[in-house]
Amino acid sequence: MTVPVQVGPSPVGGGPAVSLTAHELRVLELVAHGHTHEDIAQQLFTTPKGITPTVNRAVRKLGAANAPHAVLLACRAGLLDGKPRRHGDHAGFAAHQYRGEEPCEACWAGERAYRRDRKAARKAAQEHAA
Repeated sequence: MTVPVQVGPSPVGGGPAVSLTAHELRVLELVAHGHTHEDIAQQLFTTPKGITPTVNRAVRKLGAANAPHAVLLACRAGLLDGKPRRHGDHAGFAAHQYRGEEPCEACWAGERAYRRDRKAARKAAQEHAA
């Protein structure tokens, strides 16, 4: 039995999480490396007709338009390159700004707490200096 891989926003960030099986993930990795369905079928000891539904399931689960788009989304989620980019798994507020995104609510909350702490530290330093 394989444990599904969770993709997409965490429950903290909101939105539904997508679940890919280990087989779907492996097939997407092979697609990302440019292998044809025939090549993938040979490597996984199955038929090319068995690969197509697996790719289609992964595409549908990721909300992609096609297989290359699914590979892109899986890469962004950190499934194919090992660098997670889901909410709660990334560097936070600055990571959103770097990518030109609107920060998620969890990141805004963290940024507000950080700014509040920095302001309190500056105020304490001024009082200590006086």
